Amino acid sequence: MRTTLDFSPLFRTGIGFDRVFDVLDSAARVQPFDNWPPYDIVKQGEDTYRIVMAVAGFDRDELTLTDRPNLLVVAGARKGDSQEGTYLHKGIAEREFERRFELADHVKVAHASLANGLLTIDLQREIPESLKPRRIEIRDDGSQDAPRVARQIDAPKVA
Repeated sequence: MRTTLDFSPLFRTGIGFDRVFDVLDSAARVQPFDNWPPYDIVKQGEDTYRIVMAVAGFDRDELTLTDRPNLLVVAGARKGDSQEGTYLHKGIAEREFERRFELADHVKVAHASLANGLLTIDLQREIPESLKPRRIEIRDDGSQDAPRVARQIDAPKVA
C-alpha cells in the first residue's frame, strides 16, 4: 500500500503553493506517535485558537516556547533532580519533550500562561491590512475624475 502522495502534477499549474505541498507531504509521512504530554486544541472564534497542554511537574523556567514562521515549538526539560527518597511507583512522567505545531499563515502566539500544571497558549490569526478584502468604489461615467474614452462607431451607409 502506498503511503505517500505524489504532488508533482500539481507543480505544473500551481505557483507559490510550495509550503502547502511540503506540509501535506510531511503529514503523509509515517511518524512515531508520541502522545506525551497530552494536549487539547480548541477553536475559540473565527480567528482565535487555544492549545492547553498538561505539563505537571514542570516549572515556568523549564518550559520553552519558540514561535517561528508557521511553526510553534513547545519544549520541556527538567533542570534538577527532585528525588526525595526511593520511589515505589513513579507514574508522573518528567521526561524531556518537544512538541511541534504547524501554524497557518499569519497565526501568531498572543499569550502563554502556566497554572495548575496546565500550559495555555492563545493563538491569534492577524491578517495584514494589505491582504484583507477591500471595497472598490464604482464611479459614474460622467465623473470628472475618471478619464473618458470616446469611441466612434462607423455605421454602415445605406445607399
